Amino acid sequence: MASATATEGVVTKRSAFGVNETVERLTALVDSKGLTLFTVVDHSGEAAKVGLEMANTKLVIFGSPAAGTPVMVASPLAALDLPLKVLVWAAADGTVSVSYNTPEYLAARHHLSDGLRSRLEAIGPITDAVVADQ
Repeated sequence: MASATATEGVVTKRSAFGVNETVERLTALVDSKGLTLFTVVDHSGEAAKVGLEMANTKLVIFGSPAAGTPVMVASPLAALDLPLKVLVWAAADGTVSVSYNTPEYLAARHHLSDGLRSRLEAIGPITDAVVADQ
């Protein structure tokens, strides 16, 4: 399994793959699990369009309306953080990582019960599967 670090409610895991392949693996896994892929934001691609350089960076936005809707009903401001987001990014040294807000952080931020927090926990195993070289 890839190494993981947590800083102020964000988990970062090293990917064994490049940014584009990591995004492809993530979107395929989201699809295979019957989740909704809302969009992929190509931050570096958009930067290039205006003549700016940025390391390859993409934000994958996905989720499950069945899991997320009760969270947003209980705490409407949770819609600022949902659907779930995974940032796939290349560092200056060429390493590729995935980063996301932890369910614990989101639960504390939005005062969610343990039951509602548990609806967000799939992001951990999903990102584990995406970054693993297997």
